[in-house]
Amino acid sequence: MCGRFTFYTPPDTLILEFFPEGMEVDGHFDPSYNIPPGTGIPMIRKTMTGSLIMAHSHWGFRPAWADEKAPAPINARAETAATSKYLRDAFAHHRCLIPANGWYEWQQTEHGKEPHYITPVDSGKYPAIFFAGLWTPREGDETTVCAIITEPASEHLKHIHDRQPVVLDPACLRDWLNPEISDRSQVRSVTHRLDPEQLKAVPVSPEVNNPRHNSPDLIRET
Repeated sequence: MCGRFTFYTPPDTLILEFFPEGMEVDGHFDPSYNIPPGTGIPMIRKTMTGSLIMAHSHWGFRPAWADEKAPAPINARAETAATSKYLRDAFAHHRCLIPANGWYEWQQTEHGKEPHYITPVDSGKYPAIFFAGLWTPREGDETTVCAIITEPASEHLKHIHDRQPVVLDPACLRDWLNPEISDRSQVRSVTHRLDPEQLKAVPVSPEVNNPRHNSPDLIRET
């Protein structure tokens, strides 16, 4: 799953490294080392005119047609995202990217749950990673809500947790965002994961358990 992540790469760096064609940045994005659910998170999507925009989106997906008491999941399972009544319209027409530098998972041990931080092995090669996401407009205003797509964990991460976010290979970012690709089989054919060997997991401080803690110390290996 993905219930906490980090993002501290400046938007200008994202544009330089991944989106040289340009991207509008709407809002200010402070470095964050402990982003919790139910808050505004960075999200990249296509606008109605076809340009790219990075803006804040509420992390918790609920379609505009759903009742206010309906669930607002932070994660969407890759296995059912294309067919679920709740998610299928977003999967076809409102795919997005959630930029990050890494995420946290908790491993169940005899001593309790121990946090790990999962991040690129080479941060120079990957100054950011991108989770596959889904978004939808929020009824009555101009804001959006979103969820991160998850899948079964890769072989070298599943001992920590059985699921992980879908981390996209940078080469497929534009295809993932392309609204003209809407058929389920087409979407799956152009979606490529980042090589799992490009990611590492390190044990980190239990200080991350408290979302009020937010400093670079949280991602240091213990």
